[in-house]
Amino acid sequence: MNRKSVCVVGAGWAGLAAAIGAVQAGHRVTVLEATRSFGGRARALEHSPAALLPDGSFAPLDNGQHILIGGYQETLKLLRLVGVEPQDALLRVPLCLQFADTEGLVLPDWPQPWNLLAGVLSAGGWSLSDKWSLISALRRWKKRGFQCTASATVAELSVGLNSTVVDTLIVPLCFSALNTPPQQASGQVFLTVLHDALLARPGDANPAWPALASSDLLLPRVDLSSLFPKAAAHWLEMRGATLRSACRAQAPQWNAGRWRVADGDFDAVIWATGAQHAVQAFGEYAPRAPKNLSIYLKRWLRVAQSLKYQAIATVYAHATGVTLPKPIMALRSSPVAPAQCVFDRGQLGGPEGLLAFVVSACTGTCELVQQQVLAQGNNELADYLQAQLLTPVQTIIEKRATFSCTAGLRRPPQRVAPGLLACGDYLYAPYPATLEGAVRSGMMAALALSEDDGFSWKA
Repeated sequence: MNRKSVCVVGAGWAGLAAAIGAVQAGHRVTVLEATRSFGGRARALEHSPAALLPDGSFAPLDNGQHILIGGYQETLKLLRLVGVEPQDALLRVPLCLQFADTEGLVLPDWPQPWNLLAGVLSAGGWSLSDKWSLISALRRWKKRGFQCTASATVAELSVGLNSTVVDTLIVPLCFSALNTPPQQASGQVFLTVLHDALLARPGDANPAWPALASSDLLLPRVDLSSLFPKAAAHWLEMRGATLRSACRAQAPQWNAGRWRVADGDFDAVIWATGAQHAVQAFGEYAPRAPKNLSIYLKRWLRVAQSLKYQAIATVYAHATGVTLPKPIMALRSSPVAPAQCVFDRGQLGGPEGLLAFVVSACTGTCELVQQQVLAQGNNELADYLQAQLLTPVQTIIEKRATFSCTAGLRRPPQRVAPGLLACGDYLYAPYPATLEGAVRSGMMAALALSEDDGFSWKA
Protein backbone atom coordinates (compact mmCIF):
# COMPACT_ATOMS: atom_id res chain seq x y z
CA MET A 1 0.00 0.00 0.00
CA ASN A 2 1.17 3.52 -0.83
CA ARG A 3 1.08 5.16 2.59
CA LYS A 4 0.60 8.91 2.21
CA SER A 5 0.75 11.97 4.39
CA VAL A 6 -2.71 13.51 4.17
CA CYS A 7 -3.98 16.88 5.33
CA VAL A 8 -7.71 17.24 5.96
CA VAL A 9 -8.74 20.90 6.05
CA GLY A 10 -11.98 21.30 8.01
CA ALA A 11 -13.25 19.18 10.91
CA GLY A 12 -16.94 19.11 10.18
CA TRP A 13 -18.72 15.78 9.77
CA ALA A 14 -17.39 15.34 6.23
CA GLY A 15 -13.81 16.15 7.19
CA LEU A 16 -13.86 13.87 10.23
CA ALA A 17 -15.34 11.04 8.15
CA ALA A 18 -12.59 11.55 5.58
CA ALA A 19 -9.90 11.56 8.27
CA ILE A 20 -11.27 8.35 9.80
CA GLY A 21 -11.34 6.66 6.39
CA ALA A 22 -7.78 7.78 5.67
CA VAL A 23 -6.52 6.48 9.02
CA GLN A 24 -8.26 3.15 8.40
CA ALA A 25 -6.44 2.95 5.06
CA GLY A 26 -3.11 3.40 6.85
CA HIS A 27 -2.32 6.99 5.87
CA ARG A 28 -0.68 9.57 8.15
CA VAL A 29 -3.36 12.16 8.80
CA THR A 30 -3.32 15.76 9.99
CA VAL A 31 -6.63 17.59 10.54
CA LEU A 32 -6.74 21.40 10.54
CA GLU A 33 -9.80 23.25 11.85
CA ALA A 34 -10.18 27.04 11.74
CA THR A 35 -12.43 27.28 14.81
CA ARG A 36 -11.81 26.11 18.36
CA SER A 37 -14.34 23.27 18.17
CA PHE A 38 -14.99 20.41 15.78
CA GLY A 39 -18.27 19.62 14.05
CA GLY A 40 -18.68 22.36 11.45
CA ARG A 41 -22.34 23.29 10.94
CA ALA A 42 -23.48 20.49 13.27
CA ARG A 43 -21.93 21.22 16.65
CA ALA A 44 -22.77 22.63 20.05
CA LEU A 45 -22.41 26.35 20.60
CA GLU A 46 -19.80 27.49 23.03
CA HIS A 47 -21.21 29.13 26.17
CA SER A 48 -22.91 32.35 25.19
CA PRO A 49 -24.17 35.10 27.53
CA ALA A 50 -27.35 35.19 25.42
CA ALA A 51 -28.14 31.52 26.07
CA LEU A 52 -29.75 32.07 29.46
CA LEU A 53 -33.17 30.91 30.60
CA PRO A 54 -35.49 33.25 32.52
CA ASP A 55 -34.36 31.70 35.83
CA GLY A 56 -30.74 32.61 35.02
CA SER A 57 -29.58 29.05 34.28
CA PHE A 58 -27.49 28.31 31.22
CA ALA A 59 -29.16 26.58 28.25
CA PRO A 60 -26.85 24.35 26.19
CA LEU A 61 -27.63 25.06 22.54
CA ASP A 62 -26.59 23.67 19.16
CA ASN A 63 -25.88 25.88 16.17
CA GLY A 64 -28.93 24.33 14.48
CA GLN A 65 -31.29 21.36 14.67
CA HIS A 66 -30.33 18.19 12.82
CA ILE A 67 -32.45 15.11 12.24
CA LEU A 68 -31.09 11.72 11.33
CA ILE A 69 -33.29 8.95 9.96
CA GLY A 70 -33.13 5.19 10.21
CA GLY A 71 -32.02 4.99 6.58
CA TYR A 72 -28.74 6.82 7.26
CA GLN A 73 -26.65 3.69 6.86
CA GLU A 74 -23.14 5.16 6.80
CA THR A 75 -23.68 7.71 9.58
CA LEU A 76 -24.99 5.08 11.98
CA LYS A 77 -22.06 2.77 11.16
CA LEU A 78 -19.61 5.61 11.76
CA LEU A 79 -21.15 6.46 15.12
CA ARG A 80 -20.63 2.89 16.28
CA LEU A 81 -17.08 2.86 14.93
CA VAL A 82 -16.04 5.82 17.11
CA GLY A 83 -17.75 4.38 20.17
CA VAL A 84 -21.16 6.10 20.14
CA GLU A 85 -24.12 3.74 20.53
CA PRO A 86 -26.92 5.19 18.37
CA GLN A 87 -29.71 3.69 20.47
CA ASP A 88 -28.32 5.55 23.51
CA ALA A 89 -27.44 8.87 21.87
CA LEU A 90 -30.50 9.15 19.62
CA LEU A 91 -34.20 9.15 20.42
CA ARG A 92 -36.06 6.95 17.95
CA VAL A 93 -39.43 8.38 16.90
CA PRO A 94 -41.59 6.91 14.11
CA LEU A 95 -41.93 9.45 11.29
CA CYS A 96 -44.16 12.29 12.48
CA LEU A 97 -45.27 15.29 10.44
CA GLN A 98 -48.19 16.16 12.67
CA PHE A 99 -49.44 19.65 13.46
CA ALA A 100 -50.74 20.92 16.78
CA ASP A 101 -54.33 20.33 15.62
CA THR A 102 -53.39 16.62 15.01
CA GLU A 103 -53.67 16.98 11.23
CA GLY A 104 -50.93 15.33 9.21
CA LEU A 105 -49.03 12.08 8.75
CA VAL A 106 -47.83 9.92 11.66
CA LEU A 107 -46.46 6.43 11.04
CA PRO A 108 -47.18 3.74 13.62
CA ASP A 109 -44.34 1.72 15.14
CA TRP A 110 -44.85 -1.16 12.70
CA PRO A 111 -42.55 -3.02 10.31
CA GLN A 112 -42.03 -1.66 6.80
CA PRO A 113 -43.95 -1.18 4.51
CA TRP A 114 -47.06 -1.66 6.64
CA ASN A 115 -46.18 1.37 8.76
CA LEU A 116 -46.40 3.61 5.69
CA LEU A 117 -49.71 2.17 4.50
CA ALA A 118 -51.25 2.42 7.99
CA GLY A 119 -49.94 5.95 8.45
CA VAL A 120 -51.43 7.16 5.19
CA LEU A 121 -54.79 5.51 5.86
CA SER A 122 -55.01 7.05 9.36
CA ALA A 123 -53.60 10.50 8.51
CA GLY A 124 -55.44 13.17 10.49
CA GLY A 125 -57.49 15.67 8.51
CA TRP A 126 -57.11 13.81 5.22
CA SER A 127 -60.11 12.72 3.19
CA LEU A 128 -60.25 9.41 1.34
CA SER A 129 -59.49 11.34 -1.82
CA ASP A 130 -56.39 12.88 -0.19
CA LYS A 131 -55.12 9.48 0.92
CA TRP A 132 -55.75 7.89 -2.46
CA SER A 133 -53.94 10.71 -4.27
CA LEU A 134 -50.78 10.03 -2.21
CA ILE A 135 -51.02 6.25 -2.59
CA SER A 136 -51.42 6.69 -6.36
CA ALA A 137 -48.42 9.03 -6.50
CA LEU A 138 -46.26 6.62 -4.48
CA ARG A 139 -47.20 3.76 -6.80
CA ARG A 140 -46.40 5.92 -9.83
CA TRP A 141 -43.02 7.00 -8.43
CA LYS A 142 -42.15 3.44 -7.46
CA LYS A 143 -43.02 2.16 -10.94
CA ARG A 144 -40.58 4.70 -12.36
CA GLY A 145 -37.86 3.62 -9.91
CA PHE A 146 -38.18 6.93 -8.03
CA GLN A 147 -36.63 8.66 -11.02
CA CYS A 148 -37.68 11.82 -12.85
CA THR A 149 -36.13 14.31 -15.24
CA ALA A 150 -33.29 16.40 -13.85
CA SER A 151 -35.20 19.61 -14.56
CA ALA A 152 -38.34 18.62 -12.62
CA THR A 153 -39.09 20.53 -9.43
CA VAL A 154 -40.88 19.24 -6.35
CA ALA A 155 -43.83 21.47 -7.24
CA GLU A 156 -44.06 19.87 -10.68
CA LEU A 157 -43.71 16.43 -9.13
CA SER A 158 -46.69 17.21 -6.88
CA VAL A 159 -49.12 17.84 -9.73
CA GLY A 160 -52.05 15.44 -9.24
CA LEU A 161 -51.71 15.34 -5.46
CA ASN A 162 -54.54 16.87 -3.47
CA SER A 163 -53.76 20.27 -1.96
CA THR A 164 -54.13 18.95 1.60
CA VAL A 165 -51.39 16.38 1.00
CA VAL A 166 -49.16 18.97 -0.63
CA ASP A 167 -49.64 21.49 2.20
CA THR A 168 -49.30 19.06 5.11
CA LEU A 169 -46.75 16.57 3.76
CA ILE A 170 -44.88 17.52 0.58
CA VAL A 171 -44.12 21.15 1.47
CA PRO A 172 -42.97 20.50 5.08
CA LEU A 173 -40.89 17.51 3.95
CA CYS A 174 -39.33 19.51 1.12
CA PHE A 175 -38.30 22.36 3.43
CA SER A 176 -36.98 20.05 6.15
CA ALA A 177 -35.04 17.77 3.80
CA LEU A 178 -33.92 20.03 0.94
CA ASN A 179 -34.00 23.46 2.66
CA THR A 180 -35.30 24.83 -0.63
CA PRO A 181 -38.79 26.04 -1.68
CA PRO A 182 -40.77 23.39 -3.66
CA GLN A 183 -40.99 25.67 -6.71
CA GLN A 184 -37.19 25.50 -7.01
CA ALA A 185 -36.27 22.24 -5.27
CA SER A 186 -34.96 19.24 -7.20
CA GLY A 187 -37.65 16.64 -7.80
CA GLN A 188 -35.04 13.92 -8.28
CA VAL A 189 -33.26 14.57 -4.99
CA PHE A 190 -36.66 14.73 -3.25
CA LEU A 191 -37.61 11.33 -4.70
CA THR A 192 -34.29 9.85 -3.55
CA VAL A 193 -34.84 11.15 -0.02
CA LEU A 194 -38.42 9.88 -0.08
CA HIS A 195 -37.32 6.41 -1.18
CA ASP A 196 -34.52 6.14 1.35
CA ALA A 197 -36.74 7.42 4.14
CA LEU A 198 -39.81 5.30 3.45
CA LEU A 199 -38.75 2.18 1.59
CA ALA A 200 -35.01 1.55 2.01
CA ARG A 201 -33.60 -0.90 4.52
CA PRO A 202 -32.65 0.48 7.95
CA GLY A 203 -29.12 1.73 8.37
CA ASP A 204 -28.44 -0.06 11.66
CA ALA A 205 -28.78 -3.84 11.71
CA ASN A 206 -27.41 -4.06 15.24
CA PRO A 207 -29.43 -6.42 17.48
CA ALA A 208 -29.61 -3.68 20.12
CA TRP A 209 -32.00 -1.81 17.81
CA PRO A 210 -34.11 -4.50 16.14
CA ALA A 211 -37.24 -2.39 15.56
CA LEU A 212 -35.49 0.43 13.66
CA ALA A 213 -37.19 1.41 10.39
CA SER A 214 -35.62 3.52 7.66
CA SER A 215 -38.39 6.10 8.10
CA ASP A 216 -37.78 6.56 11.85
CA LEU A 217 -36.66 10.01 12.95
CA LEU A 218 -33.52 9.84 15.10
CA LEU A 219 -33.27 12.92 17.31
CA PRO A 220 -30.06 13.64 19.25
CA ARG A 221 -30.41 13.20 23.02
CA VAL A 222 -27.01 14.86 23.49
CA ASP A 223 -25.54 18.04 22.07
CA LEU A 224 -24.29 17.72 18.49
CA SER A 225 -20.62 17.94 19.49
CA SER A 226 -21.03 14.98 21.84
CA LEU A 227 -22.98 13.01 19.25
CA PHE A 228 -20.03 12.58 16.87
CA PRO A 229 -17.27 15.24 16.61
CA LYS A 230 -15.77 14.75 20.08
CA ALA A 231 -15.83 10.96 19.82
CA ALA A 232 -14.37 11.11 16.29
CA ALA A 233 -11.55 13.41 17.42
CA HIS A 234 -10.71 11.07 20.30
CA TRP A 235 -10.78 8.04 17.95
CA LEU A 236 -8.40 9.77 15.55
CA GLU A 237 -5.96 10.91 18.24
CA MET A 238 -5.84 7.42 19.75
CA ARG A 239 -4.72 6.13 16.34
CA GLY A 240 -1.94 8.63 15.79
CA ALA A 241 -3.65 11.37 13.80
CA THR A 242 -2.73 14.99 14.49
CA LEU A 243 -5.65 17.36 15.15
CA ARG A 244 -5.14 21.13 15.31
CA SER A 245 -7.98 23.48 16.19
CA ALA A 246 -7.91 27.28 15.80
CA CYS A 247 -5.65 26.75 12.79
CA ARG A 248 -6.95 28.56 9.71
CA ALA A 249 -5.40 27.13 6.55
CA GLN A 250 -4.76 29.36 3.58
CA ALA A 251 -5.02 28.13 0.00
CA PRO A 252 -3.08 24.92 -0.67
CA GLN A 253 -0.02 25.48 -2.86
CA TRP A 254 1.89 23.08 -5.06
CA ASN A 255 5.46 22.70 -3.82
CA ALA A 256 7.91 20.42 -5.61
CA GLY A 257 5.48 17.56 -6.15
CA ARG A 258 3.62 17.93 -2.87
CA TRP A 259 0.94 20.21 -1.45
CA ARG A 260 1.86 22.83 1.13
CA VAL A 261 -0.83 23.69 3.67
CA ALA A 262 -0.16 25.83 6.73
CA ASP A 263 3.41 24.92 7.72
CA GLY A 264 3.52 21.39 6.30
CA ASP A 265 3.97 19.53 3.00
CA PHE A 266 1.61 16.66 2.19
CA ASP A 267 1.18 14.02 -0.47
CA ALA A 268 -2.54 14.72 -0.63
CA VAL A 269 -5.05 17.25 0.67
CA ILE A 270 -8.77 16.73 1.36
CA TRP A 271 -10.45 20.14 1.48
CA ALA A 272 -13.48 19.65 3.73
CA THR A 273 -14.75 23.18 4.31
CA GLY A 274 -18.03 24.62 3.12
CA ALA A 275 -18.30 25.20 -0.62
CA GLN A 276 -17.94 28.98 -0.30
CA HIS A 277 -14.66 28.64 1.62
CA ALA A 278 -13.31 26.16 -0.91
CA VAL A 279 -14.18 28.56 -3.73
CA GLN A 280 -12.39 31.39 -1.94
CA ALA A 281 -9.24 29.35 -1.25
CA PHE A 282 -8.91 27.78 -4.69
CA GLY A 283 -9.87 31.04 -6.39
CA GLU A 284 -7.06 32.88 -4.61
CA TYR A 285 -4.46 30.34 -5.69
CA ALA A 286 -5.60 29.60 -9.26
CA PRO A 287 -4.04 32.74 -10.86
CA ARG A 288 -0.69 31.99 -9.19
CA ALA A 289 -0.67 28.23 -9.74
CA PRO A 290 1.45 26.48 -12.39
CA LYS A 291 -0.32 26.50 -15.75
CA ASN A 292 -1.54 22.89 -15.82
CA LEU A 293 -2.66 23.03 -12.21
CA SER A 294 -4.46 26.30 -12.83
CA ILE A 295 -6.52 24.60 -15.55
CA TYR A 296 -7.70 21.98 -13.04
CA LEU A 297 -8.58 24.58 -10.43
CA LYS A 298 -10.47 26.86 -12.82
CA ARG A 299 -12.46 23.92 -14.21
CA TRP A 300 -13.60 22.99 -10.69
CA LEU A 301 -14.28 26.61 -9.77
CA ARG A 302 -16.57 27.19 -12.76
CA VAL A 303 -19.03 24.67 -11.33
CA ALA A 304 -18.59 25.47 -7.64
CA GLN A 305 -19.03 29.22 -8.15
CA SER A 306 -22.51 28.64 -9.60
CA LEU A 307 -23.84 27.21 -6.32
CA LYS A 308 -26.45 29.27 -4.48
CA TYR A 309 -27.13 29.11 -0.75
CA GLN A 310 -30.01 29.06 1.71
CA ALA A 311 -30.13 30.46 5.24
CA ILE A 312 -31.55 28.53 8.20
CA ALA A 313 -32.72 30.19 11.39
CA THR A 314 -33.13 28.54 14.78
CA VAL A 315 -35.20 30.48 17.30
CA TYR A 316 -34.77 29.17 20.85
CA ALA A 317 -37.59 30.11 23.22
CA HIS A 318 -38.72 29.03 26.68
CA ALA A 319 -41.99 28.44 28.50
CA THR A 320 -41.83 27.19 32.10
CA GLY A 321 -43.02 23.63 32.62
CA VAL A 322 -44.23 23.13 29.06
CA THR A 323 -43.94 19.74 27.35
CA LEU A 324 -45.22 19.22 23.81
CA PRO A 325 -47.10 16.02 22.88
CA LYS A 326 -44.18 14.93 20.68
CA PRO A 327 -40.48 15.87 20.64
CA ILE A 328 -40.91 17.30 17.13
CA MET A 329 -44.04 18.87 15.66
CA ALA A 330 -44.84 20.46 12.31
CA LEU A 331 -45.95 24.08 12.11
CA ARG A 332 -48.09 25.82 9.52
CA SER A 333 -45.67 28.07 7.69
CA SER A 334 -46.46 31.30 5.85
CA PRO A 335 -44.60 34.52 4.98
CA VAL A 336 -45.54 35.99 8.39
CA ALA A 337 -45.23 32.69 10.31
CA PRO A 338 -42.00 31.30 8.84
CA ALA A 339 -41.10 28.32 11.11
CA GLN A 340 -41.77 24.89 9.65
CA CYS A 341 -41.23 22.81 12.79
CA VAL A 342 -40.48 22.96 16.49
CA PHE A 343 -38.33 20.69 18.69
CA ASP A 344 -39.07 20.13 22.37
CA ARG A 345 -35.52 20.16 23.71
CA GLY A 346 -36.78 19.15 27.14
CA GLN A 347 -37.57 15.71 25.70
CA LEU A 348 -34.10 15.52 24.12
CA GLY A 349 -31.92 15.94 27.17
CA GLY A 350 -32.22 19.71 27.44
CA PRO A 351 -33.92 21.94 30.02
CA GLU A 352 -37.66 21.49 30.40
CA GLY A 353 -39.64 24.07 28.47
CA LEU A 354 -36.87 24.90 25.99
CA LEU A 355 -38.22 24.91 22.43
CA ALA A 356 -36.30 25.25 19.17
CA PHE A 357 -38.18 26.63 16.16
CA VAL A 358 -36.61 26.03 12.73
CA VAL A 359 -36.99 28.29 9.70
CA SER A 360 -35.57 26.72 6.54
CA ALA A 361 -34.86 28.93 3.52
CA CYS A 362 -34.98 31.91 5.87
CA THR A 363 -35.04 35.39 4.28
CA GLY A 364 -35.74 37.82 7.14
CA THR A 365 -33.51 39.66 9.58
CA CYS A 366 -32.73 38.16 12.97
CA GLU A 367 -35.03 40.58 14.79
CA LEU A 368 -37.95 40.12 12.37
CA VAL A 369 -37.65 36.33 12.28
CA GLN A 370 -37.59 36.10 16.08
CA GLN A 371 -40.62 38.36 16.38
CA GLN A 372 -42.61 36.41 13.77
CA VAL A 373 -41.69 33.00 15.17
CA LEU A 374 -42.56 33.91 18.75
CA ALA A 375 -45.98 35.14 17.58
CA GLN A 376 -46.40 31.98 15.51
CA GLY A 377 -45.47 29.76 18.46
CA ASN A 378 -47.76 31.59 20.87
CA ASN A 379 -50.61 31.14 18.40
CA GLU A 380 -50.11 27.54 17.24
CA LEU A 381 -49.00 26.11 20.57
CA ALA A 382 -51.46 28.05 22.72
CA ASP A 383 -53.11 24.86 24.01
CA TYR A 384 -49.76 23.67 25.46
CA LEU A 385 -48.35 26.96 26.75
CA GLN A 386 -50.76 27.11 29.69
CA ALA A 387 -51.61 30.80 29.20
CA GLN A 388 -47.88 31.71 29.02
CA LEU A 389 -46.08 33.64 26.33
CA LEU A 390 -42.83 32.31 24.92
CA THR A 391 -39.69 34.00 26.23
CA PRO A 392 -36.90 34.42 23.65
CA VAL A 393 -33.60 32.75 24.56
CA GLN A 394 -31.42 33.11 21.46
CA THR A 395 -31.90 33.33 17.69
CA ILE A 396 -29.24 31.99 15.34
CA ILE A 397 -29.26 32.59 11.58
CA GLU A 398 -26.66 30.83 9.49
CA LYS A 399 -26.79 32.74 6.21
CA ARG A 400 -25.11 30.04 4.12
CA ALA A 401 -26.26 27.02 6.07
CA THR A 402 -26.89 24.85 3.00
CA PHE A 403 -26.60 24.99 -0.75
CA SER A 404 -29.81 25.49 -2.72
CA CYS A 405 -30.82 22.00 -3.84
CA THR A 406 -32.45 23.19 -7.05
CA ALA A 407 -33.68 21.24 -10.05
CA GLY A 408 -30.96 20.58 -12.62
CA LEU A 409 -28.22 21.50 -10.14
CA ARG A 410 -24.73 20.66 -11.37
CA ARG A 411 -22.37 19.76 -8.56
CA PRO A 412 -18.57 20.08 -8.55
CA PRO A 413 -16.52 16.88 -8.85
CA GLN A 414 -14.75 15.47 -5.81
CA ARG A 415 -11.35 15.55 -7.47
CA VAL A 416 -10.17 19.15 -7.78
CA ALA A 417 -6.68 18.39 -9.07
CA PRO A 418 -4.16 15.55 -8.72
CA GLY A 419 -3.60 15.05 -5.01
CA LEU A 420 -6.27 17.64 -4.12
CA LEU A 421 -9.77 16.44 -3.22
CA ALA A 422 -12.85 18.17 -1.88
CA CYS A 423 -15.57 16.71 0.31
CA GLY A 424 -18.79 17.98 1.84
CA ASP A 425 -22.52 17.51 1.60
CA TYR A 426 -22.66 19.74 -1.49
CA LEU A 427 -20.67 17.15 -3.46
CA TYR A 428 -22.79 14.07 -2.76
CA ALA A 429 -25.20 14.37 -5.68
CA PRO A 430 -27.96 11.92 -4.64
CA TYR A 431 -28.70 13.82 -1.41
CA PRO A 432 -29.42 17.38 -0.30
CA ALA A 433 -27.41 18.99 2.51
CA THR A 434 -27.61 16.22 5.12
CA LEU A 435 -25.28 14.63 7.64
CA GLU A 436 -25.47 11.39 5.68
CA GLY A 437 -24.40 13.19 2.50
CA ALA A 438 -21.48 14.79 4.35
CA VAL A 439 -20.36 11.47 5.82
CA ARG A 440 -20.59 9.63 2.50
CA SER A 441 -18.67 12.37 0.71
CA GLY A 442 -15.90 12.19 3.32
CA MET A 443 -15.64 8.43 3.03
CA MET A 444 -15.50 8.66 -0.77
CA ALA A 445 -12.68 11.19 -0.53
CA ALA A 446 -10.69 8.83 1.70
CA LEU A 447 -11.18 6.00 -0.80
CA ALA A 448 -10.02 8.24 -3.66
CA LEU A 449 -6.63 8.72 -1.96
CA SER A 450 -5.53 5.35 -3.31
CA GLU A 451 -6.23 6.36 -6.90
CA ASP A 452 -2.97 7.48 -8.47
CA ASP A 453 -3.60 9.55 -11.57
CA GLY A 454 -0.57 10.92 -13.36
CA PHE A 455 -0.02 14.65 -13.75
CA SER A 456 1.89 15.93 -16.75
CA TRP A 457 3.54 19.33 -16.35
CA LYS A 458 4.12 19.88 -20.04
CA ALA A 459 2.35 22.91 -21.47
